[in-house]
Amino acid sequence: MARLPILMYHNVSNDIKTSKGLTIAAEKLECHFRYLVENNFTTFHLSELENTVSIPDKSVVITFDDVTQNQLIYAVPLLQKYNLKATFFIPFAYIGKTDLWNNRPESLGEKIMAMDELQNLDSRVELGLHSFAHKKYANLSEKEITEDFEKCYKIIEENKLKVYPAVAYPYGNYPKNEPMKSEFIKVLGKNKVKMGLRIGNKVNSFPFKNPYEIMRIDIKGEENLLKFRLKLRFGKLKLF
Repeated sequence: MARLPILMYHNVSNDIKTSKGLTIAAEKLECHFRYLVENNFTTFHLSELENTVSIPDKSVVITFDDVTQNQLIYAVPLLQKYNLKATFFIPFAYIGKTDLWNNRPESLGEKIMAMDELQNLDSRVELGLHSFAHKKYANLSEKEITEDFEKCYKIIEENKLKVYPAVAYPYGNYPKNEPMKSEFIKVLGKNKVKMGLRIGNKVNSFPFKNPYEIMRIDIKGEENLLKFRLKLRFGKLKLF
């Protein structure tokens, strides 16, 4: 089986001083992308992996959560510059608004892309689901999760938005204990979800053992290039 690291990014800033936690400076992000290209990594959209059984030894998936405008301003041009692919996950209730799920005033929040911006993204960007309301799935009933997906699909259909049915679980959260876990997986299947992404901070084996527990590696803004390289190879290590 091949190894497949999936990288998870959030906000992108033009100020190195703000490169911390969920925000990474554009110059650091460019270092990551340059490293991938110079070391001959192949990037994939999640949709390309659906019917694939074999990938190159150096393969990686790049993901961004929340479709913030700062990703459009800083990350998308870098994807274009280095000819890399990435999947961006949409929290549909907040399109054209701000990250209100973080419980801060709209005037202080990160702006979320508007519908026309999502519709006109570069082809290097694939869109995926990040729920409707950005709530923890483990705290929702089966009915509430189903309604959440229905609202997402309604927006997709009404706006003729091309979205691959992979969902990045908000906060990496999903039911982990039975019987809720099995019920959750059934709900995903009924809603035609093909992949579910948690966090996990480990490198996946590919083909995926469980398409609803695909792991991502959390990339932090304060980390240097060496830590990025180690995470790319090993996932999260205790020394981090």
